[in-house]
Amino acid sequence: MERLPSWVRQHLAALRALLVLTLLTGAIYPLLVTGVAQALFNGKANGSIIEKDGKPVGSSLIGQSFTDADGKPIARYFQSRPSAAGDGYDPTSTSASNLGPEDIIDTLPVPGAKDDEGNPDEGTQSLLTQVCTRSKAVGELEGVSGARPYCTADGVGAVLKVFPDRAVSVNQACPATPFTPTYKGLPVECGKPGEDYAAGRTVPIRGNARAVVPADAVTASGSGLDPHISVAYAELQAPRIARERGLPIDRIRNLINTNTTPRALGFMGEPAVNVLQLNLALDKA
Repeated sequence: MERLPSWVRQHLAALRALLVLTLLTGAIYPLLVTGVAQALFNGKANGSIIEKDGKPVGSSLIGQSFTDADGKPIARYFQSRPSAAGDGYDPTSTSASNLGPEDIIDTLPVPGAKDDEGNPDEGTQSLLTQVCTRSKAVGELEGVSGARPYCTADGVGAVLKVFPDRAVSVNQACPATPFTPTYKGLPVECGKPGEDYAAGRTVPIRGNARAVVPADAVTASGSGLDPHISVAYAELQAPRIARERGLPIDRIRNLINTNTTPRALGFMGEPAVNVLQLNLALDKA
């Protein structure tokens, strides 16, 4: 029998290797791993689904918003932390805002201007202004001070652009009243949309405010899907929940404690409260 050419033998060997590895890594291994996961970790393998009255209402691993059709918080429910994933907690668009601590200057909307799609220009909020706006809103919802360092009373970043003869509160669009009338003897003006202030020296103003609203109430997680809030944020919301539901505040605090996850391995991270599970426990109460 005549021996096959070497190049044919090499291709046949490569084909056999491809078929064997495809069978092992593309079929046998996934089936084995799936079988073990279903047998030992059935709930987690299927998405850690939480049910109410026999119907799935969410996952313990993915947060969700508790707002009405207009996006306003539903007062009788605990509120989750903000999300930058799509329209909020979208697992197909998981992401952070990609804004860092140096992002403190807004792009003010220009009246009458339109974007590339023909929609009215809405400008762009810096990370600092997003935090300030959220803190103000949370403070109003919970009946506490929403003030925090580097924020103005009207909920934007307290940032000046300083020039030799003047200073501009660049995040407060005219005709707003600047958060401070002067800076080191210079008059402070409101920001004019569309004007270029790049030549000015950037000066964030810390102020004397002490933050009452916790950080996780005003910042999104890295994934945008975090289902938890801090114990401090849950405690901040407890009086509102008790008032809205007509329940003793001690009972609300007991529910918070029951739905608090301790530190991983006893020392990693901080205790956290699963918002969906807590709100479901509230409905049962």
